[in-house]
Amino acid sequence: MSFAVGEVVDGKVTGITNFGAFVELSPGTTGLVHISEVADVYVKDIKDFVQLNDIVKVRILSMKDGKIGLSIRQAQPKTRRQSQQSFEDKLAKFMKDSDERQSDLKKSLDSKRGGRGGGRFSHF
Repeated sequence: MSFAVGEVVDGKVTGITNFGAFVELSPGTTGLVHISEVADVYVKDIKDFVQLNDIVKVRILSMKDGKIGLSIRQAQPKTRRQSQQSFEDKLAKFMKDSDERQSDLKKSLDSKRGGRGGGRFSHF
């Protein structure tokens, strides 16, 4: 079976790594969905989105030197909310999420240090 860049096809997840998922398009033809191409949201653990033997819809992004690059997220129809969300809205959400993560990290580090903020010699 031949495939073309831009085509959307169904495939079977045959392998999962920390950087992506291998998807079999037809017997003997496998491509890679990089973790950044799994979903429109931040993907910390790819297993939260796909499992072995799942049938997924993928868009063929590239075919070069026998390697096939695939995308699950680009094969999905855009929702109305996603298409109307501006870059500024996305950036604002990213900044808010980043600030929350930084705050959580600071709280975690402070609690490991004793939470006094003054260091070892704060009693002087």
